[in-house]
Amino acid sequence: MNLPNKLTIGRVLAVPVFIVVLMSGYNYAAAVIFILAALTDMADGMIARKYNLVTNFGKIMDPLADKILVIAALVCLVELGDVKGWMVIVILAREFTVTGLRIAAAAEGTVIAADITGKIKTILQMIAVPMLICKLPFAEILLWAAVIMTVVSGAEYIIKNKRFFK
Repeated sequence: MNLPNKLTIGRVLAVPVFIVVLMSGYNYAAAVIFILAALTDMADGMIARKYNLVTNFGKIMDPLADKILVIAALVCLVELGDVKGWMVIVILAREFTVTGLRIAAAAEGTVIAADITGKIKTILQMIAVPMLICKLPFAEILLWAAVIMTVVSGAEYIIKNKRFFK
């Protein structure tokens, strides 16, 4: 297993630690864990492209690792009363739809990589979550932007790849 894929797996393994720390009330420590995990997303992609280590596993698992991290954080924040449940449902609906689309495409031998709107959505989520955890100003505005971008990117994936829904 190459380094980018190890970083992706490490991001998934950080999720339970993050959850325990956040739900124990150590918000700043949880935010640091989240940020470090989010930074592995940038690192694994840069390393994979720079050293030609891009794999189908990485193309599929990297976005799933992001989803696991973000969804875990948002569900915990709903439990803590810091995020509205409907926002998480919108994000979950998009993530399940795009993941299903990727699975359908993979069954036909096609890998659908993340596009720019999906990357913007992820960046907004990755910035909003630690801000929400630390209760920083403008955190909710960033979450709204992330939800809007979630809908836009989801619609874009569906429109661009509607052939896989047949």
